[in-house]
Amino acid sequence: MSELVTQRLGAVLIARLNRPEARNALNGTLIDGIGRAMTEAESDPDIRAVVLTASGDRVFCAGMDLRAFGGGESVEAGSAEGTAGFARLLDGTLTVPVIGAANGTAVGGGFELLLGCDVVVAAETARFGFPEVKRALFPAGGGTWLGTRIPLAVALEMMLTGDPIDAARAHHLGLVNAVVPPDQVLEAAVALADRIAANGPLAVAAIKELVRLAVTDPARAAERKQRLQVTVFGSEDAKEGAAAFVEKREPVWKGR
Repeated sequence: MSELVTQRLGAVLIARLNRPEARNALNGTLIDGIGRAMTEAESDPDIRAVVLTASGDRVFCAGMDLRAFGGGESVEAGSAEGTAGFARLLDGTLTVPVIGAANGTAVGGGFELLLGCDVVVAAETARFGFPEVKRALFPAGGGTWLGTRIPLAVALEMMLTGDPIDAARAHHLGLVNAVVPPDQVLEAAVALADRIAANGPLAVAAIKELVRLAVTDPARAAERKQRLQVTVFGSEDAKEGAAAFVEKREPVWKGR
C-alpha cells in the first residue's frame, strides 16, 4: 500500500497521507513521497494548486513516527529530491500554492505540515498542537516560528505546555482559514484550490512569494517585488487577463 496517494482533479493535485494504521505519522518513506509530489507538482504547468490531506476521519497527522524514530530510522533517509521538496513545503517556498485539508487532528510535525500550507481548511473536530516538549524534544520543522504567526505568549504557551488547541481557537488565532464539518473538509479545500487555480499562475506564484517574504524578510520582499513586477506585468498572461476582461470572457492562461 502506498503511503502517499495522489489524485488529479482538473488543475488540482490531491496528495493524501495514507498511513491510517499509524495515525498518518511521518516516517522516511512518507516524507520522501510528500516531497517528491510537491516537486513534481511544481514542474507540471498543468497543476495549479495542491490539496494536502490524509486518510481517515480523525487524524490528519500525528507528527514524527516515534516508533520508527526510537528504532533508529532516519526521517531523512529518502531521496535528495524528496527531502528538498519536503523542506520547501515546510518553509513555504514552493511556487505552487498548497491548501491544507485537515480532516482531523494535527500535532507535532503534522501541525508543521499545515503551517507550511498557504491556506488551511480544518474539521471542526480537529485539534492542533506541539507535544514535543512532553517527550523531551522541540518542534524542529518550523514550529518554533509559530510566534511570527500568532501572539508570542500564545505560541510559548502552546509549546511549553505541549497542550493542544481546538479548531475554533485555531481559527480565531488565524492558523486556519475555515472550519467545517469533517465530511466537508476535502470538498471545501478543493473548492478553494479551484478558485486559486483559476487565477493567473505567474501572479499566484509572485503573490505567494512576496506576501511570505514581507513577513520574514521585508528587504528581500522589496527587492523581489521590483523584479517580479517586470516579469509578471510584462507577461503574455497579463495581456490575456486584460483582453479577457475587455471581451467579457474567461481568460486562458499560458503561464508565461
